[in-house]
Amino acid sequence: MMQFKLNNRFSSELKADTNETNTTRQVLNAAFSYVNPRIPSNPKLIHYSKEVADLLNITPDEANSKDFLELFSGKSVLPNSRPYAMNYAGHQFGNWAGQLGDGRAIVLAEIKNNNQTFMLQLKGAGATPYSRRADGLAVLRSSIREHLCSEAMHHLGVPTTRSLSLISTGDEVLRDVMYDGNADYEKGAVICRVAPTFIRFGNFELFSAQNDIENLKALADFTIKYFYSEIQSEGKEKYVHFFKLIAERTRKMIIHWQRVGFVHGVMNTDNMSILGLTIDFGPYGWLEDYDPNWTPNTTDREYRRYRFGNQPDVAQWNLFQLANALYPLIEESSELEKILNDFKTFYDVDYVDMMKSKLGLEKFHKNDEKLISELENVLQLSETDMTIFFRELSTVKKEDSAGCGISIINNAFYNPKEITKSILKSWEKWFTKYIERINLEDHSDDVRKEKMDKVNPKYVLRNYMAQLAIDAANNEDYSLVEELHQVLKKPYDEQLEFEKWFTKRPDWAREKIGCSMLSCSS
Repeated sequence: MMQFKLNNRFSSELKADTNETNTTRQVLNAAFSYVNPRIPSNPKLIHYSKEVADLLNITPDEANSKDFLELFSGKSVLPNSRPYAMNYAGHQFGNWAGQLGDGRAIVLAEIKNNNQTFMLQLKGAGATPYSRRADGLAVLRSSIREHLCSEAMHHLGVPTTRSLSLISTGDEVLRDVMYDGNADYEKGAVICRVAPTFIRFGNFELFSAQNDIENLKALADFTIKYFYSEIQSEGKEKYVHFFKLIAERTRKMIIHWQRVGFVHGVMNTDNMSILGLTIDFGPYGWLEDYDPNWTPNTTDREYRRYRFGNQPDVAQWNLFQLANALYPLIEESSELEKILNDFKTFYDVDYVDMMKSKLGLEKFHKNDEKLISELENVLQLSETDMTIFFRELSTVKKEDSAGCGISIINNAFYNPKEITKSILKSWEKWFTKYIERINLEDHSDDVRKEKMDKVNPKYVLRNYMAQLAIDAANNEDYSLVEELHQVLKKPYDEQLEFEKWFTKRPDWAREKIGCSMLSCSS
């Protein structure tokens, strides 16, 4: 029997729903509702992350045990624990949606190991009072995507929730993949997500909207006590400082997203972690060609609110909603407004620094911002793979010509034959400036390449890669899940044995469901 040290702070210190029936309803004056996971018919372990298991002090033998399978599939619960679903609200696609809550996520427990506390949450474990009209289940397709992406993001150095395990349930789940009326049954699955906490912006929005200031204050004090303990001020200033630190963590997370070309796809306020972690991996994607207007979400196809280039502005907008939620604790807006305004100012500075690191530039030069802007423009003149471009760019040398630079990044062009003379001229102009600029740096070509390769990944979880793993898994072949998990543990290393994954999206994946646009269906 696996042994865990329970440390259920959230459920012991915050207010529970007094109604313990598992029926869909509005829940007032409560941070969570007790609910047990749905018992799966025939659970089977598909994959687990050894790194996350190590965090929780779970040995390989334990991870392959019956106890592990039953606990993390929802078939059993930990002794002396009471699973629950969290209550929160949110803005979805810019509109107030009211109460949302964990509609298919159930917290098993909070456990402590090596002086760290981790919340263990099953996703796809059945209906809760917040499930609305849904079944609370998840399918294998979306579960593979979240399991792989959670760990891929961690190894990219992006703040993120983690995923311990991926387990098939043996049950069939009815889903309409593209919301087009063609529902069909898919294999069910459940993952165990791990984070210090799953508190979101929406938890605060809920209590503020309900004018439940007592629980709003309790939630803020709880979050500060355990996750922002550096805050020593009291009174209104404490909550201002709290909001400022949340804004900083959120800004840093978005900078990382832009650095690696990640598009979240559904940045609703209920999908924003209060810790600045990437959370809720639904219709995400990585940029293939560098297109700031690209969104992977079919629901977002028309207005593209959550497109790659808009993520910083959406983050600021979401923070504005959080500021409104926290306002009753502060009752003065000027400091909150300053933090919100500073978000964009600080982001712009951080963005330039981040882009300079991707370009291998360390010294200050007055024209660096212009060089970055011109690169962003020329990248959009034709389909140019973002990941491959920046990875290949590190091999450009100080003595190279502009033409040599173009030949080095030629592999990043999706349609080399469509590169017109005009486009070539623009690239030559940019490379001329870039080579002049790297000649102002003190570092040798080799040192610059080493530094660039630490911030420009060679391997990212492209949607077509995830779909290949999903297609194989649907035939009970899980080898690609394991292979991609291994590749993505070292995204900055050359890994020549996995070179086949360092390639542009294949033509067959351009319009294929799951490889280009995705829905929120899971």
